[in-house]
Amino acid sequence: MVTLSRRKSSTTRYFTSSRFLSRRQTIMADYQEAPLASRPKTLDPSEYFNLSAEKRRADEDRAAIRANLKRQYQTQLNDPHRKALVDDPALTRWVYARANPYPFFRPTFKTSLLGAMFGVVPLVVLYYVFKTDRDRKEAMIKAGTLERKFCLSS
Repeated sequence: MVTLSRRKSSTTRYFTSSRFLSRRQTIMADYQEAPLASRPKTLDPSEYFNLSAEKRRADEDRAAIRANLKRQYQTQLNDPHRKALVDDPALTRWVYARANPYPFFRPTFKTSLLGAMFGVVPLVVLYYVFKTDRDRKEAMIKAGTLERKFCLSS
């Protein structure tokens, strides 16, 4: 039986899988969803604990492919006789996406809300403040209650 370290505040759960007869697993903390974001797939308990044999096998195959690619990249990178640069296509794609963000931008509710809050709302608030101040000052001038000091600059 494989046991994981246990803290005082964590709870444990026993479950059976195709690899181990029984295994002690620490249950994930209760995840509170954010109002503007959905729950990540990795934190969904049904996806985390109740995995079918086919899903587990597919995950292991993907992990094996990833490990093989990583091993190939490390051998190319650490080859003492290499003459050319080692190209990492994932790193190249990431650098290109960071340098050119607009083709990769996807409008969502969150980005639209942020654009409205930082683009439109400040303009409306400033217009309201200046307009109400001007109207108040104009009403005071018409009523004759505004004391204006003599000033050449305004």
